[in-house]
Amino acid sequence: MVALPIDTAKFTGIICAVTPTPRVANRETGQLRVDRETGQTLYQVGLCLMAGTTAEVVNVSVPGEPTGVQNGAPVQVRDLYATPWENEGRHGIAFRAAEIKPLTAPSSSSSASARKGAGE
Repeated sequence: MVALPIDTAKFTGIICAVTPTPRVANRETGQLRVDRETGQTLYQVGLCLMAGTTAEVVNVSVPGEPTGVQNGAPVQVRDLYATPWENEGRHGIAFRAAEIKPLTAPSSSSSASARKGAGE
């Protein structure tokens, strides 16, 4: 199936709803899923995607552990894709990103400049 790119700039916000957890390939052995391209462990992160007055929580796979990502905190998502799938009569959409990281606030010097400019 074709992976469809998602323009994350269209969302009014993206928040971590479920902290990153490693994806398990084999529940009996505890073997973890690994990204075919990078060899890194795949993690699953629950993200709340907000657009206007609606929101949807989706599970997103990402290679490598997203450090600093915490429940309730805004995040940045790079290269988000949706891939439709079907298997033995079941179907759904799998979401995958190249990277998920905490949303960085403007630096304190640029914030101070903005406050100074607003007061003049």
